[in-house]
Amino acid sequence: MKRLELKFVDAQGKTATIAIDSPKEPVDVVAVNAAMDQILMQQALYSSGGEIVSKKGARIVERNVTDINI
Repeated sequence: MKRLELKFVDAQGKTATIAIDSPKEPVDVVAVNAAMDQILMQQALYSSGGEIVSKKGARIVERNVTDINI
Protein backbone atom coordinates (compact mmCIF):
# COMPACT_ATOMS: atom_id res chain seq x y z
CA MET A 1 0.00 0.00 0.00
CA LYS A 2 1.26 3.47 -0.85
CA ARG A 3 0.71 6.59 1.20
CA LEU A 4 1.40 10.25 0.49
CA GLU A 5 2.81 12.02 3.54
CA LEU A 6 2.71 15.80 3.77
CA LYS A 7 5.17 17.06 6.37
CA PHE A 8 4.91 20.43 8.07
CA VAL A 9 6.72 22.23 10.89
CA ASP A 10 4.69 23.49 13.85
CA ALA A 11 5.28 26.49 16.14
CA GLN A 12 7.55 24.41 18.41
CA GLY A 13 9.70 23.25 15.49
CA LYS A 14 8.30 19.73 15.55
CA THR A 15 7.21 17.80 12.46
CA ALA A 16 3.49 17.28 11.89
CA THR A 17 2.44 14.80 9.20
CA ILE A 18 -0.77 14.35 7.21
CA ALA A 19 -1.06 10.95 5.54
CA ILE A 20 -3.21 10.21 2.49
CA ASP A 21 -3.72 6.55 1.60
CA SER A 22 -3.58 5.35 -2.02
CA PRO A 23 -2.71 8.65 -3.71
CA LYS A 24 -3.35 9.06 -7.43
CA GLU A 25 -0.20 8.28 -9.38
CA PRO A 26 1.89 9.68 -10.76
CA VAL A 27 1.86 12.27 -8.00
CA ASP A 28 1.57 15.82 -9.35
CA VAL A 29 4.32 17.74 -7.55
CA VAL A 30 2.81 21.12 -8.45
CA ALA A 31 -0.59 20.10 -7.06
CA VAL A 32 0.94 18.74 -3.84
CA ASN A 33 2.91 21.95 -3.35
CA ALA A 34 -0.19 24.07 -4.01
CA ALA A 35 -2.28 22.01 -1.58
CA MET A 36 0.34 22.41 1.12
CA ASP A 37 0.42 26.18 0.48
CA GLN A 38 -3.38 26.32 0.85
CA ILE A 39 -3.23 24.42 4.15
CA LEU A 40 -0.71 26.97 5.45
CA MET A 41 -2.57 30.05 4.14
CA GLN A 42 -5.89 28.93 5.62
CA GLN A 43 -4.29 27.87 8.92
CA ALA A 44 -6.33 24.68 8.49
CA LEU A 45 -4.28 22.51 10.85
CA TYR A 46 -2.92 22.55 14.35
CA SER A 47 -0.74 20.00 16.08
CA SER A 48 0.15 19.34 19.69
CA GLY A 49 3.03 21.79 19.10
CA GLY A 50 0.70 24.59 18.01
CA GLU A 51 -0.01 26.21 14.68
CA ILE A 52 1.53 24.82 11.50
CA VAL A 53 4.06 27.42 10.30
CA SER A 54 5.91 26.00 7.30
CA LYS A 55 6.29 23.13 4.84
CA LYS A 56 8.97 20.55 5.52
CA GLY A 57 8.44 18.17 2.59
CA ALA A 58 6.34 15.45 1.05
CA ARG A 59 7.01 11.84 0.23
CA ILE A 60 5.49 8.62 -1.01
CA VAL A 61 5.84 5.73 1.42
CA GLU A 62 5.25 2.17 0.27
CA ARG A 63 4.73 -0.68 2.70
CA ASN A 64 5.13 -4.28 1.61
CA VAL A 65 4.04 -7.11 3.87
CA THR A 66 4.94 -10.73 3.31
CA ASP A 67 3.44 -13.37 5.57
CA ILE A 68 5.76 -16.11 6.79
CA ASN A 69 4.19 -19.49 7.40
CA ILE A 70 5.47 -20.98 10.63
